[in-house]
Amino acid sequence: MNALRQWGLSVAAAAVLALLFWGQHQRLQVEKARSANAEERLQTLKERSDRQAATIVRLGGEVQAERAAQASLRLTQNQLRQDLAASLLQIQELEHENAELADWSRQPLPVAARRLRERPAITGAAGYRQWLSSRRALQPASSETSR
Repeated sequence: MNALRQWGLSVAAAAVLALLFWGQHQRLQVEKARSANAEERLQTLKERSDRQAATIVRLGGEVQAERAAQASLRLTQNQLRQDLAASLLQIQELEHENAELADWSRQPLPVAARRLRERPAITGAAGYRQWLSSRRALQPASSETSR
């Protein structure tokens, strides 16, 4: 019975060893799958990081271009302000030099010109149509224009 017992123990030990190897194999397969999944996630994150870095570089260039455009606009605006101030100064000098021009500039605008400058608060096409239909028609300057 001793040999039978040894044989049984050998079979049991072999079965335990087989189960142990099978368990290790299963754990190894799970770890390989986890490793592959982690590598895929790492690759995805690297690609995302590269895309974001490219976007950051592109946006940085756009910001620099925008800043340059703003600086150019500021220079243009300053130049226009200087030109306007010079024009106003020249007009004032001309008004002081020419009394007839000064009298003319003090006169109010004619009614027709004031009507052209009216700016009603129009919202939508219906409001514009209503505003157009409520306006008085422009009268000719003189009856001699019909020749």
